[in-house]
Amino acid sequence: MARLLTLMHAAAFTLAAFAYGPADAQPVALSGAAILVLNQDRLLTQTEFGQRIQSELDAASQALAAENREIEAQLTEEELDLTERRPTMPTEEFRALADEFDTRVVAIRAAQDAKTRDLQAQAEAAQQRFFEETVPVLLEIVQARGASVLLDSRTVLLSAGSVDITDAAIVAIDEALGPGGDAPLISLPGLTQP
Repeated sequence: MARLLTLMHAAAFTLAAFAYGPADAQPVALSGAAILVLNQDRLLTQTEFGQRIQSELDAASQALAAENREIEAQLTEEELDLTERRPTMPTEEFRALADEFDTRVVAIRAAQDAKTRDLQAQAEAAQQRFFEETVPVLLEIVQARGASVLLDSRTVLLSAGSVDITDAAIVAIDEALGPGGDAPLISLPGLTQP
């Protein structure tokens, strides 16, 4: 999200540069609103592309959670079995089996944690792709409205409703990008999606 904000700030500064002359830094008069605002969260939650990202993230998260529950049930069963067998085993044999079990549990936990981190990284990459692909659409709207700056509405204390282009941007992004292609944006190998 920090990278996204940096990208949006860079775009805002670039657009602002168009409003000033090169040497004398005198403002150029603009017709219409010089500043527009946009709700980035709504873009991500209300466009087809953004909804697809969330849908794929939800499906992969649910599959990972189901896999974790299944692994937990298996390990619990193995632990109970080992505990029940303890009184009938020599101490050294039990200790070896218990150590092997603990080692497997640690390895499984590390593997599942890695899958969680991978899922988070894929979600961030998909969101980054979304915002990178929407920049040309947003720039077109900004230029069509004669504006020089586009700000996230969360950074604006007060504005007139006429400067908010979120609804227009959602329509334009859906028309230009649709769901963002056919290839999966988020997936974890080895997981069965519910």
